[in-house]
Amino acid sequence: MAFSKVLVANRGEIAVRVMQTAKAMGYQTVAVYSDADKNARHVQVADEAVHIGASKVSESYLSIANIVEACKKTGADAVHPGYGFLSENTDFAQACSDNGITFIGPNAAAIHLMGSKRLSKIAMIEAGVPCVPGYEGDQQDIEYLAEQAKKIGFPVMVKASAGGGGRGMRLVHQVSELLEALKTARSEAENAFGSGELIIEKAVIAPRHVEIQVFGDTHGNYVYLFERDCSIQRRHQKVVEEAPCPVMTSELRQKMGEAAVAAARSCDYVGAGTVEFLLDQSGEFYFLEMNTRLQVEHPVTEMVTGLDLVEWQLRVANGEVLPLKQHQLTLNGHAIEVRLYAEDPRQDFLPQTGKVLRWQPAHLPNVRIDHGMLPQGEISPYYDPMVAKVIAYGKTRQDAIRLLARAVEDCVLLGVNSNKQFLVNVLRHPIIIAGDTNTAFIQQYFQDDISLHQCVPNLEIFAVSAALFTQTNLAKSAFQTGIKIPFPLKLRCADQHISLRVQTEHDQVTVSLCDQQILIYIHEINATQIIYHVDGVRRKLDYVLDQNQLYLDTDNGNLLIENTTYAAPEAVEVIGDGKIRAPMDGAIVNLLVNVGDQVVKGQTLLVLEAMKIQQQIKSDVDGVVESLVGQVGQQVKKRQHLLNIR
Repeated sequence: MAFSKVLVANRGEIAVRVMQTAKAMGYQTVAVYSDADKNARHVQVADEAVHIGASKVSESYLSIANIVEACKKTGADAVHPGYGFLSENTDFAQACSDNGITFIGPNAAAIHLMGSKRLSKIAMIEAGVPCVPGYEGDQQDIEYLAEQAKKIGFPVMVKASAGGGGRGMRLVHQVSELLEALKTARSEAENAFGSGELIIEKAVIAPRHVEIQVFGDTHGNYVYLFERDCSIQRRHQKVVEEAPCPVMTSELRQKMGEAAVAAARSCDYVGAGTVEFLLDQSGEFYFLEMNTRLQVEHPVTEMVTGLDLVEWQLRVANGEVLPLKQHQLTLNGHAIEVRLYAEDPRQDFLPQTGKVLRWQPAHLPNVRIDHGMLPQGEISPYYDPMVAKVIAYGKTRQDAIRLLARAVEDCVLLGVNSNKQFLVNVLRHPIIIAGDTNTAFIQQYFQDDISLHQCVPNLEIFAVSAALFTQTNLAKSAFQTGIKIPFPLKLRCADQHISLRVQTEHDQVTVSLCDQQILIYIHEINATQIIYHVDGVRRKLDYVLDQNQLYLDTDNGNLLIENTTYAAPEAVEVIGDGKIRAPMDGAIVNLLVNVGDQVVKGQTLLVLEAMKIQQQIKSDVDGVVESLVGQVGQQVKKRQHLLNIR
């Protein structure tokens, strides 16, 4: 059905990305937004925008009625769902159809089939697509699933049938871990997807995760647009994605491509889809799942094929024939993508929330950065903490990976912690560069990476900090007039308190710490960057100075240094005091104790969820639960008091 106005039922970078292509094709665009997103970039990019509810996803981006109503208000006759949210929701696809709105994606039947890992696996077995041995039956009580897992043999993988992104997924090595893994996976799946249905599969150890991009049209034509390797993962979530796969052969590519097309053809698939496979070390591959939407990592396919996949989606949804046949598709060069997240690798990748004081994407040839951020904004606790996708293209894999590491390094994100330095270190690891990776790479090689640990800055960073702080404190006049006045400066970085002696004279800053001393020469300090010389080398650092808090873009990532020279003494917080506080903004999804319960140190007390990630909150003492301050469903702030143990 022909359409003229596209509503994007999503937010962030994918909403912006879809609108850019839709506009380039002449379509009008409509954004939807929640309370938290009223000033978001995707709202500003769209031609029109409609408020669809509160910040909570269930009341806005997951509200089918509100989105359909937004279409009616604006006259939008097509909906692009992006990825996540309602993109693989059968009811949403059907609601669009029922209201005469073109859903830019497959029909509801295909979404329903492929949205269930259990049903899709049964269908793939019937279609002759290789599958991992396991249990995908409809008997779903925990005890029965445990028995099936024992029959399959350990290690096994427990998976949410409706899952994705690593949620509701657990690798189980032995029987003693099984029941807790099943219960946790079910709880996580129910909260994330509204379904606790699970499947059990024999774990394929250290495989590659290779996916095939497929496309189908309404005229019965199908093609595969080659493969992406997504093997570098952390907790089953993709970290690095690339095209083509480093170990792919022409023969294997054809076999996997034809298997993916068979999967699409079996359900009369229309539009963009991704068939995911596990590729073992012997070259055998097994069906994992089919994602009935555009993937987060679709840009790497676009870069090596020279195609715009969103354009193809719009053309297919408009009833057109696929633009190219299989023999006309070509693969050129290499592309690699990483996801920049607001999370702290030094705290087990805990999602971060708060103000973004400065966001500046890198600007380099052959680098693409998809993002939904404004130069200043906020990371909300309600949504996924991804800030941007950074993608680089090169004639060779080495060219692409080298350029991507530089591009990530050149991105400036200050105000919240991020995984930036972790990504740079991953990309520059010799094994990554060699391409000899599998899904266990990070677990095997990155447990002790420097980006995962708190690091005290060196004296050079303290000297830079002193130079920047003297622009706003009482020593400012000394720095500007050249009067040499030694003065104390007290700084805090993480849990470290540092007492310095600082002297400023014209463009020189001398900093002393115990028996160490360093002299730096200031070349320039502007609103965003300090340029200085040290030991004959000129360097520059991006920064944001927010009163007494200094954010520096250093090799250690987003470094926060506080000037505590004039701060009042802090109250000492007792370690293990039984006052349990929230480590992040989030919602309480499960309370595992009651008032009066006896608990031991390390016992899980409650489960907190933020940005689709569940965090187990444990007791820091032995004792008895005295009071519960929080309750299930409550939204809490970082450091908020949750319960007491005495």
